[in-house]
Amino acid sequence: MVYVLISKNHKMKKYTHKGFIFIVMLAFLILSCEDFLEIETPRNRMVSEEVFSSEETALSAIQGIYNELFVSAFSSGGRNSVTFLTGLSSDNLEGLSSSNIPRVQLDEHEITADNELILYLWTSAYNTIYMCNAFLDGIANSDELNMELRGQLQGEALFIRGFTYFYLVNLYGDVPLITSPNYSENAVSDRTNSEEVWKLIFEDLETSLNLLPESYRNNERTNLTKYAALTMLARASLYREDWKGVENYSTQVIESNRYDLLEDHNDVFLANSNEAIWQISPLGNGQQSSQTNEGGLLIIDPVLYFVAVARLNEDFYETFEENDLRRQKWIGYNEAINVYFPYKYKVWTSNDLPPLEYSMVLRYAELYLMRAEAQTHLGNYTEALQDLNVIRERSELPSISTEDVVNQTEILNFIMEERRNEFFAEWGHRWFDMRRTNRLEEVFGERQTWQATDALYPIPNEERRKNLNLTQNPGY
Repeated sequence: MVYVLISKNHKMKKYTHKGFIFIVMLAFLILSCEDFLEIETPRNRMVSEEVFSSEETALSAIQGIYNELFVSAFSSGGRNSVTFLTGLSSDNLEGLSSSNIPRVQLDEHEITADNELILYLWTSAYNTIYMCNAFLDGIANSDELNMELRGQLQGEALFIRGFTYFYLVNLYGDVPLITSPNYSENAVSDRTNSEEVWKLIFEDLETSLNLLPESYRNNERTNLTKYAALTMLARASLYREDWKGVENYSTQVIESNRYDLLEDHNDVFLANSNEAIWQISPLGNGQQSSQTNEGGLLIIDPVLYFVAVARLNEDFYETFEENDLRRQKWIGYNEAINVYFPYKYKVWTSNDLPPLEYSMVLRYAELYLMRAEAQTHLGNYTEALQDLNVIRERSELPSISTEDVVNQTEILNFIMEERRNEFFAEWGHRWFDMRRTNRLEEVFGERQTWQATDALYPIPNEERRKNLNLTQNPGY
């Protein structure tokens, strides 16, 4: 096994980026809403009129939101992210420390409403939403930008807001629906029925689809295009069981011929990989290191193994077929502590620029498996298996034919297993797949600590103390 780019003796390189000046939204990036009211305006915060008075400053403002996604807890890919925390809740990851109580609670489905990790998820997601709302409010009142750029920037902010609400509604259920930067109103918002939240998600994504360009700005896949909107609309439709919608949106991306399933699994998570539909750059932190948070967190170094925080579940490792290239290429093994770990990202620590890897958010493989699931529900079994086999064949696994399956349930089981093996340690796919297909009870029902109400995380007590209108989820 090869470990890449641990270059401690390499001269540190300084990285600067004008987007790092988080214009307009700086206060939202690092402060809770309550703290925002208690401090003076930062010296490098520009008023809205100045931010949207030129193309350069407007682009810097949207770049500030992209940068924040790498450091914001829920989207960072780090130890407080959707990827890691739902990985612990699912049957893919296990914590390595019994003394870290918040993580143990996630592992054992004994989460309390005072769990700080759940609070980080909530507050960081809402900080992102506040940033998007402030941006949208500012750009709506600007007459300085040309219409094309103005629409494109609106599309980017709307996509990120809809994307963020997608995770909030799947993690917490009913959540406050906040669409303006007005703090006095937002501070007392009660929870909105999840149906209304889903309505906004689709509205934001559909509007962004009409506004976003087809090509990447500066050829960087860290910027959003209409194909990211189509992918998220396919995913949102999947979760809402709109099978025709899934088929339609997925097909548009697949038939665009803009993306590829890469033959070498080790190339998939590279920066600007041709399988990437949307990625997040590690340079968003504005610091010296250039590895992804996923790589820094999940790789278990052969020497410094004692700093590791999690391992792959052994039962999960055994679900892979023997010759599956994903088991060979995407799973590492640490001999010192006899554990397997996710090895999709190969860079544990680095200060090399440009970065070798970007954090993957949306990738092409998902379109085939979403469309396969939709085709199965639509009764198109042959087409469903064709899409499923595209993913299996990439990993050098034998194709599944209609002779190998008896009914719809068997095909869906194949698809769910394929999704688990393809998307482990990526954005909570396993946890959300079990939840949306009502499989949580099947997987965890025999555990003494499991209750059906564990399917949703608790509303953080800290937020409920600030806002007395927030109710709690059942079971907490």
